Amino acid sequence: MEGNLNALTIIFTEFYYWVTIVFMFLIHVGFCVYEVGVSRRRNHIHTLMKNTMAIPVVTVTFFLFGWWIYFQFPNGLGFFNFVDAPLTYDPIKVAAPWSPLMATHLSGVNATDTAMGITADGASGALTWHRLNGVFWGAFLLFSITTASIISGSIIERVRSGAFWLIAILVGSVTWILDAAWGWSASGWMVKLLGYHDAYASGVVHAIAGGSALAVLIVLGPRIGKFRPDGTPRDIPPHNPWLVTIGLFLIYTGFWGFYAACNIPVISPSAIGGQITGDTWTATNIYLTPTTLSAITFNFLMSLAGGLMAGYVVSKGDAYWTYSCGLAGVISASAGNDLYHPIQAMFVGALLPVIAYKMHYWVERKFKIDDAVGAVAVHGYCGFMGVVAAGFLLWGAPSSPYEGYATISPMGNFIGAIIMFFVLGFIPAWILSIVLNAFGLLRVPREVEIAGLDIVGQEAYDAAVVEVQEVELEALAALPAR
Repeated sequence: MEGNLNALTIIFTEFYYWVTIVFMFLIHVGFCVYEVGVSRRRNHIHTLMKNTMAIPVVTVTFFLFGWWIYFQFPNGLGFFNFVDAPLTYDPIKVAAPWSPLMATHLSGVNATDTAMGITADGASGALTWHRLNGVFWGAFLLFSITTASIISGSIIERVRSGAFWLIAILVGSVTWILDAAWGWSASGWMVKLLGYHDAYASGVVHAIAGGSALAVLIVLGPRIGKFRPDGTPRDIPPHNPWLVTIGLFLIYTGFWGFYAACNIPVISPSAIGGQITGDTWTATNIYLTPTTLSAITFNFLMSLAGGLMAGYVVSKGDAYWTYSCGLAGVISASAGNDLYHPIQAMFVGALLPVIAYKMHYWVERKFKIDDAVGAVAVHGYCGFMGVVAAGFLLWGAPSSPYEGYATISPMGNFIGAIIMFFVLGFIPAWILSIVLNAFGLLRVPREVEIAGLDIVGQEAYDAAVVEVQEVELEALAALPAR
């Protein structure tokens, strides 16, 4: 009976994560639609292809080394570890691209390898990972692509595609997954020492993406015409509000998969070292602390509602910022949405987007930062503040079911937010942007930006239309006269 139950659990878990991957893909459909809605007509194809091609670029690099980073560096950076603890899994056997567990295999390869380090029973652990490694990798890959794609919208209409793809590799396959190893893992050093808590990735995904976007924007500079000669900003409204609306609602929908993928759907107390008392199997968050899909359903919807209402009020009914603040509300509450009361989630989701909205326009005026979609505010500021808020609202709660871990605290989460936004977000992206800019590889030439980044594609399109018209005219001339 126990063997059958374990088999059913593995099959259910495999399908559960596969479904979350499908849902999360809607986030990227939403990003494409939303960014095209914001960009001007002469930049549509460039905007689409820039964002679309980030998907294969990050997928391949995440397969080659991103997944390995998650398992290799929970204690620090190898040469500078913050804790001295054995790795939970063998990174080579679980995540190296040449590992049998990183490929299709149905014959039980490595099933008797007791060096897997996954469970006390190495054979059972290896067999489990034969079924689950691909869907775990896929779920984390969609987190990776999301983190990289957040940057895409803020820098539209002036960045070179190749530069963005290099930035996407850095953020999607290196820095974000490193911060996940540190602060979004049951064995991460930030969880152990700081009590860092970020259940649905306010900091791990959003703050790091916002910090990276801010760094790129500082080096990249504003779009031509964004600021008047006296320095005051001009409003460049979305080209197509309908596409913006559809895009953001697709992102909301995809975030259901994002939230579900942050949970482990069912696990036994014995699988967590007996730290959970009783015999009841449970769902847990990423830190193996019990939670439920009901909890995140309450809190996701309440934080979304808080953000939408606050956005409508603070923007005086502006559609773009109403929808964006709805997303910002979810991001703001995500760090603690496994444990918040729904009313807490609503107020966090309402208050922090208002602050971020005000900060967006203050930073724009003060520092001449041209964030075309408000990504730094929605993801970066709200992600940072959401992590800090969780430190206060969940103060004293356990960060982990394991003994010896620090409890959740304002100081631990504040330090964690600094690491996410600045240390792993801003600084690496700023360095890469400076290097790209020094070689003239970051921004398109002025004349191309003025004419539109689709100019090459537009010329080809116009030539094709002319050719078709000529053929049609020839065919018409060949028709017999009536």
